[in-house]
Amino acid sequence: MNDPDLVIGADGLARPRWAASDPLLREYYDHEWGVPVRDETGLFERVTLEAFQSGLSWRTVLAKRPAFREVFHGFDPEAVAAMDERDVERLLGDARIIRNRRKIEATVTNARATVALREDGGLAELVWSFMPSSTPHPDRFADVPTTSDESRALSRELKRRGFVFVGPTTMYALMEAIGMVDTHLMGSHRRGTSGVWD
Repeated sequence: MNDPDLVIGADGLARPRWAASDPLLREYYDHEWGVPVRDETGLFERVTLEAFQSGLSWRTVLAKRPAFREVFHGFDPEAVAAMDERDVERLLGDARIIRNRRKIEATVTNARATVALREDGGLAELVWSFMPSSTPHPDRFADVPTTSDESRALSRELKRRGFVFVGPTTMYALMEAIGMVDTHLMGSHRRGTSGVWD
């Protein structure tokens, strides 16, 4: 294999460099990234984690994910929507999570918007309605887009519905994470495994 962006692991499988050496990232890449997520709780969690990742490494977010799940009530939108300023202040003192006031407040805001969306089909239906008609076929990292027409449109619609921290780049990352697009490199062992794209 002559692709410098892929690494062959001891198990003989090709993975991108970012997922090749760190056990936490490798586990996430092998079993979760790009696997379709179509339920409200799962999507609310992914929207939240992508927002917290903004400006930080995904490794940092993944390491704190168990604590996020604990403090945000298993990402139950109704429970998070009921959180108030006292909860925000408490979380700002919790070193197990990323202590960013705007992102914590955004999680509560987005939970309330998620609950409100139930009257109109729900978060999963809305997000998946922006699935593109084709997916990239990247050979190298440089070939992977960071936004798309669909991610820009999804960002606009979510903002219209009251969501925050849902910019076009963040929404493209969400689309990758939940299998709406397949940006696994063509030589990766995960390419085409989502069941959404050939």
